[in-house]
Amino acid sequence: MRVLIVDDDFRVAAVHAAVAGAVPGCEVIAQATTLAQAREALPRSDLVVADEYLPDGSGTELVGAGDASVLLVSAADDADTVRRALVRGAIGYIVKPFEMRVLTERITAYVRFRQSLAAEGRLLQVEIDAQLGMLRPRLDPGAPAKGRSAVTASAVADLLRDSGRPHTVMAVADAIGISRATARRYLADLVAAGEVELLLRYGTAGRPQHSYIWSR
Repeated sequence: MRVLIVDDDFRVAAVHAAVAGAVPGCEVIAQATTLAQAREALPRSDLVVADEYLPDGSGTELVGAGDASVLLVSAADDADTVRRALVRGAIGYIVKPFEMRVLTERITAYVRFRQSLAAEGRLLQVEIDAQLGMLRPRLDPGAPAKGRSAVTASAVADLLRDSGRPHTVMAVADAIGISRATARRYLADLVAAGEVELLLRYGTAGRPQHSYIWSR
């Protein structure tokens, strides 16, 4: 995945570039310190990590300007600025200062999101929700989603973690003794948390078979 870093401070840009470049599957193709420079590199980019305040404009102007997704990283924390960026379609907004692990986590999540979208064929609603959930940071990754049982969530996670091999929804349901609908919900939670990877296997005909494997 090709990443463009945009920040008016070249030292900050270099730090963000180092973080992005260390994420598996990412390649930093350019660093820009102005909006004009960013626009030149935009067509070659898949993801833009941009500051809001630039000498000749704002990072938000890059949102929707091309096919690349934009993650805003800025000291601007006023509601109007954040709202404008998100409404236009930014995939996220990180307020400076922040720990570099936060940027790593957001970029890693976006890599997983793009990989999940590369799948062909029809998707179940729970799988679409899981893909969108990859972009949403969880305040407590260890806590089950609302309405979920911590015991069941742990059982599903332990099954996949300990086996080290892919499982279908039916296999998980049968192994734990829950319905397939319930298994799908818990598996979707794990995919959204980045703990489990959704795999699609294509046969000779019909819909692709979905399976899940522990990714940590």
